[in-house]
Amino acid sequence: MKKNIVFLPCRKGSERVPHKNTRIFAGVEGGLLGIKLNELSKAQLIDEIIVSSNDDEVLRIATSLQSDKISTIRRNDSLCSSQTSTDQLIKYVAELIKDGTVMWTHVTSPFLKAETYDDMLRTYYEHYPTYDSLMAVNPIRTFLWNNKQPVNYQRNQEKWPRTQTIDPLFEVNSGAFIADASIYHTLNDRVGKHVYMYETSKLESMDIDWQEDFDLAEKLYKMINIL
Repeated sequence: MKKNIVFLPCRKGSERVPHKNTRIFAGVEGGLLGIKLNELSKAQLIDEIIVSSNDDEVLRIATSLQSDKISTIRRNDSLCSSQTSTDQLIKYVAELIKDGTVMWTHVTSPFLKAETYDDMLRTYYEHYPTYDSLMAVNPIRTFLWNNKQPVNYQRNQEKWPRTQTIDPLFEVNSGAFIADASIYHTLNDRVGKHVYMYETSKLESMDIDWQEDFDLAEKLYKMINIL
């Protein structure tokens, strides 16, 4: 097993939810960032957590946790705008991490637990090299159409099949992407050619992108932690 390195991008200036990463979330100081770093630090199989940001508050919170696993890197503003593409960040990671297994995750999935991160890594190694990478997904077993016909079942066989019999399509929920650093270098990608689809629960796959997502996730987080 190689060194397992988390890449956690966390740029300044969320446009849809101001200060989304660091504002108090469900009464938790450090907000979504604090919650994420706490879970990642508890994961037994994670060796290093690289927090990449151009936000002074992000870097302050990460440093204040005083974890031996956490390191911070100030990212150039040119790689932190709303126009920065994921492809550009992939090239950045390739420059940053020369060797090891890279787990790319985000602070915007507050319900992903340390145990799930460990299980993702364990699953990745169990299925390697048949699958050269892993990503977190939501299985979709509903009736999906383009503007003419279904795309995930055959109406000439059965017009309205039971949804549990439909072969799933998969929605990438961005909970995590796992691949060897060599894939970043050779394929310029964060997944390889044979990707293992790791299904997360509906709660863990929740991603905060809009203010409504933030508000709903905050209420759920409070309810779960009260119980």
